[in-house]
Amino acid sequence: MTLRTAKEYREGLRDGRTVFYRGRRVPDVLNEPELSTAVDHSALCYNIADSHPELAVAQGPAGSYSAFYQVPRTAEDLRARGRLIETVSSLGAGTIVLKEVGSDALFALLRTLDGEELEKARAFHQRVCDGDLALAVAQTDVKGDRSLSPHQQADPDLYLHVVDEDAESITVRGAKVHTSFSANADELIVLPTRAMGPEDQDYAVSFTIPVDTPGLHLYVSPYSAGERNDFDFPLSSKHKLLESLTVFDNVRVPKDRVFLNRRPELAGPLAIGFVDYHRYTAINYKLPLLDILVGAASLIAEYNGISRAGHVKDKIAQLIAYAETVRGLAELAAVRSRPGQNGIQQPDPLAVNTAKYTFAHGFHDAVAKLMDLSGGLLVTGPGGEDWAEPGIRAVLEKYYAAAVPAEQRLRMLNFIGDLTARDYGGYQAVLATHAEGSLEAEKMQIARSYDPTRARDYVTRLAGVDRD
Repeated sequence: MTLRTAKEYREGLRDGRTVFYRGRRVPDVLNEPELSTAVDHSALCYNIADSHPELAVAQGPAGSYSAFYQVPRTAEDLRARGRLIETVSSLGAGTIVLKEVGSDALFALLRTLDGEELEKARAFHQRVCDGDLALAVAQTDVKGDRSLSPHQQADPDLYLHVVDEDAESITVRGAKVHTSFSANADELIVLPTRAMGPEDQDYAVSFTIPVDTPGLHLYVSPYSAGERNDFDFPLSSKHKLLESLTVFDNVRVPKDRVFLNRRPELAGPLAIGFVDYHRYTAINYKLPLLDILVGAASLIAEYNGISRAGHVKDKIAQLIAYAETVRGLAELAAVRSRPGQNGIQQPDPLAVNTAKYTFAHGFHDAVAKLMDLSGGLLVTGPGGEDWAEPGIRAVLEKYYAAAVPAEQRLRMLNFIGDLTARDYGGYQAVLATHAEGSLEAEKMQIARSYDPTRARDYVTRLAGVDRD
């Protein structure tokens, strides 16, 4: 087992992977400024082993390894994982970093699989721990016409599927979308996106491959592209994720790396198994973002000189209640967790999905409150070039002063504007709605996870109703 440094992680990305960005092939993600920002952000999951070893370093029979990959066996293991995820997210300004997602997929594989496939997953988990690898997860297929199942699509490549098989390998073709970290991870874990029937067996596939595998092509989204200074963009100039359309052009996968091969009965359980852990990750990595909303609201109210107004106190109290409700539900998900298949602890799905739904449902209203407290300078204020010019800066310092000096106020407004009103704010708004599953998906899991028997029995007793 080993713990890599951030430098070693970065150097491992120089492997000739096929990455396209803004219309051209990128030969080295480290030499592309807009991509290297994302690499630096993801390197935080390696730096944390030095800054917070009590959280980020686990001990195994063969030595130290990354605690992100420690398999949870108890409720306390899940609580420790939650603390680790919250801490690394706080270093990343309330944004997920890297290792969280891949480890979620690993736990799903280890909990769901059986037989030979389980042994292959265990061997892969050991390899990840030994090499301190960074994993991305490709789950969401492009799906085409969503009223049709995979095998009914006019173009079979709209869901990833097996097109050939021999004694040593399978060959797959198709595409996944919304693949976070694909361009700056070491390996890619592929999972099914949904439950499948017997007719969809060619689409019931799961495996892992190195990101430089021939035929794997990554088309990275240009969202939040462009040069950014830290005055105008204090968040997005330092923190960025890379998402890709991930295309498999007849990719050969050795069978020792294949976890699911034409077993449609396991496609749904594996997809849901990933969701169990990934939404638990989500509600913990969102906690620093909620703290940011509360802290920024409190500070900008003070800077604008309005902190004593009744409506301001009310808005901040509502933000606090929102943040602490999600935090309490995140803790409840670990407290109510239970042993799952293969001895792996499962977060309580009802608490997890209620927490995620509460976060997503309330996020846009919370942002609206913060914008209300901030004022129109979120979009009409001066820029970094103005501030850097001494003659202009003197004017800005005079007229933008409030309860605090102009620089303090403007920097806070730019921080809030970056988070809420600019493209990074739009990105966060979409993440709140769709990342780790949509609002509808969360409501569906809440309904599935809730057993109404106790409540129904209580009501029938009170009402004197004979349920027979």
